[in-house]
Amino acid sequence: MNIGLFTDTYFPQVSGVATSIKTLKESLEAQGHQVYIFTSTDPKVSKNKFEPHIYRFSSVPYVGFKDRRLAFRGLIQAVEIAKSVKLDIVHTQTEFSLGLLGKFVARQLKIPAVHTYHTMYEDYTHYVAKGLLIGANGVGVLMKAYMKSIDSVIAPSDLVRDTLLKYGVTAPITVIPTGVALPKRQEDNQNLRETYGFTDDNLVILSLGRLAYEKNIAMTITSFDKIIAQYPQARLVIVGDGPARKDLQEQVEHLDLTQYVTFTGMVEHDCIADYYAMSDVFVSSSNTETQGLTFVEAMFANRPFVAIHSPYLDNLVDDVAIGQLVDNIDDFTTAVIFYLNRPFNERDQAQRIKKMADVDAVTFGKRVLACYNAAIHHHQPTDGNDQFPNEEEVGYAKKLLRNPFRRGS
Repeated sequence: MNIGLFTDTYFPQVSGVATSIKTLKESLEAQGHQVYIFTSTDPKVSKNKFEPHIYRFSSVPYVGFKDRRLAFRGLIQAVEIAKSVKLDIVHTQTEFSLGLLGKFVARQLKIPAVHTYHTMYEDYTHYVAKGLLIGANGVGVLMKAYMKSIDSVIAPSDLVRDTLLKYGVTAPITVIPTGVALPKRQEDNQNLRETYGFTDDNLVILSLGRLAYEKNIAMTITSFDKIIAQYPQARLVIVGDGPARKDLQEQVEHLDLTQYVTFTGMVEHDCIADYYAMSDVFVSSSNTETQGLTFVEAMFANRPFVAIHSPYLDNLVDDVAIGQLVDNIDDFTTAVIFYLNRPFNERDQAQRIKKMADVDAVTFGKRVLACYNAAIHHHQPTDGNDQFPNEEEVGYAKKLLRNPFRRGS
């Protein structure tokens, strides 16, 4: 099968979506399929660089997410490429520029389009004009409009599926947890503890991900302030970058924790296995997780985690060997201390291996492929000359745009 993945976000951009797409690409290729990435240009990638099966379209930074890109041209070029590689199916990974381009390609080639809904945008509306341009209800209107002509939708969790149903999405929805293929440890990065000046006695707590306000990392730091009072040998390592970094660093300074907390900045995805291996416990105080790749990565690295309750994680965590889910900062602190005092044991490792069988990259690829086959079987081609987008697809968006400054439109 020849598969086209259309995404605004791809490496060298670092994000859960980019990682998910790379994992899917490699899993499908391992099964003998051809996968083509249609994505945006990136300042870190030379225009003359040859990237096999990767096609980049002219783009600009997205307002509110300067490290994310929006393509602004390439409709005809994308169709020509898709025809030349004889795409059998389009799989969009974004609702924005490349997503719309992917839908256009599918319609022109009269092939099915599958879509993965990665992001709960209700939690991100504050990035766009501080939430004045679009509210939670407006997100639902736009998402329903985008998915109007999609053949099948993939949701990474029950929470996402239920949200899409609430929006009124009528396309078939399949829940497929995102798989993880943890990179192998790098030989030149084996001893990160030494790199950061940690001793064997130090207890390392790891936070890894985008430093955004909705990730609630401030709570992790507040909790660590309580932990360090009991365990002065504890250290907190915060891996990642983002808009909240300056405020988080100021919080650390205000609590006089500078010598105990390390901000690494962004690290290459190929190196993250080393950071999990360096740690004793992985933590996340985010309350916006819908698929939580980092939690699965922690399991793959044989590390427990502490996180906030969410519908996705409630299904993932069924044993203390996997992790603990909490609702408040006191329980968060208690759970982290529990793992700092819990020695490694073979039973914990066995439980993690058992759980990983359901979320590994191979299983992920097979489930997505089954979704493709179902979409192809049930697809009913439309006239490739139809107007795009058609009136039905933009009708709900027009309702919103009549009064864009009214929250909850």
